[in-house]
Amino acid sequence: MVKAVWKDKVIAETDDYEMVEGNYYFPPESVKKEFLKESDTHTTCLWKGLASYYDIVVEGEVNKDAAWYYPDPKPAANKIKNYIAFWKGVEVKE
Repeated sequence: MVKAVWKDKVIAETDDYEMVEGNYYFPPESVKKEFLKESDTHTTCLWKGLASYYDIVVEGEVNKDAAWYYPDPKPAANKIKNYIAFWKGVEVKE
């Protein structure tokens, strides 16, 4: 079981994840959406495509752009379509 935790709250939990470039990508249904807020931030990866971001919000504290996903990835990254990864202090552990 892999968990993503921030501020002692489990944001996501799954046995069914994808590992890409050292990052755990969680299936969308394994993520607690009540902790996510859409962000206007986007970045581009040469081989994965355009990434979209979420802020993580726990008890009023905001972790800006701490989660990202690829809603329409390039073919090489299709297996992580809509899967969500974390950084910026979010602890991901097995």
